[in-house]
Amino acid sequence: MSAFGSLVRPLLFRIDPEKAHGLSIKVLSSGLHPSVRPDRDPRLARKLFGLDFPNPIGIAAGLDKNAEVPDPLLAMGFGFVEIGTVTPLAQPGNPKPRMFRLVEDHGVINRLGFNNEGHAAARRRLEARRGKRGIVGVNIGANKDATDRIADYVAGIETFSDLASYFTVNVSSPNTPGLRDLQARGALDELLSRVLEARDAQSRRVPVLLKIAPDMDQAGLADVADVALARGIDGVIVSNTTISRPKLIDAATAKEAGGLSGRPLFRLSTIQLARFRKLVGPDLPLIGVGGIESAETAFAKIAAGADLVQLYSGFVYGGPGLPAAMLAGLSRILDRRGIPSIAEAVGIETEKWASETA
Repeated sequence: MSAFGSLVRPLLFRIDPEKAHGLSIKVLSSGLHPSVRPDRDPRLARKLFGLDFPNPIGIAAGLDKNAEVPDPLLAMGFGFVEIGTVTPLAQPGNPKPRMFRLVEDHGVINRLGFNNEGHAAARRRLEARRGKRGIVGVNIGANKDATDRIADYVAGIETFSDLASYFTVNVSSPNTPGLRDLQARGALDELLSRVLEARDAQSRRVPVLLKIAPDMDQAGLADVADVALARGIDGVIVSNTTISRPKLIDAATAKEAGGLSGRPLFRLSTIQLARFRKLVGPDLPLIGVGGIESAETAFAKIAAGADLVQLYSGFVYGGPGLPAAMLAGLSRILDRRGIPSIAEAVGIETEKWASETA
């Protein structure tokens, strides 16, 4: 852990998680963060859906909801950053408290509910960084009170099509009532049809990814895979937080409603990733999310079938030095295992993970 992390993180952990998150954003905005070249090992680079990723480690949506700090995060060594989830109109989200640490489990439960400042605020900030280097995706969602939720996703495409490196269609948050219903086969087909039609109507073709929940059964996964392949989307992110509760040390906090992320999600999300990889075959780009907190867990996710990985809760616990440590660790793993590039590690343990039980 960096000196900054060893000094600041204990202080952050003494205050409310959501207040600590806000303070972290302010610290990053101030420039108080380590800087690392994200492309220091060319073996870690990937080219996917037309984008050149300097390394496979990204920051997941949720950390930078309002596009306030994408460049500081990129400077810390992340290969890409995903801002959001952003909705057309600003909304406060669910009542507080709504974020809870499970420190002994290295987990987080949240029921934030897409709290964000809306499209206009995020667009202003992304416009201000126009021309800067780095891959910045935009995670789009629907307002809680929207009468036509699909129209909200279409609005996201139209608002950010000239600024987003890629889009993520988030239908998997458990904290907006009824949102996960959009993962059902018919609803998902209609959603992707309208979103892709809107994307194709823009002057610039931006890749569109879908983010799914880890709580689907095999039939549900198969339906999503069929629709994703039929509609020709550019990639899938597996997965969002889980409403399940594996055995946890902090049993009291585990009773809080919301989505569970961090270390307790690793096994379930990795199994679902491998099963989804088997359903879609080797060519569709997949991003693995859930419980990544080290080079070893990132590599495991890649071996299970992920082309790229994202983290958030692991960054909360690992601190600002984590990206650099993970990049160095991935390079050592390639050396140790005699693998020429990270691309050649994708899916080497898909069968193993797909056969596991959560």
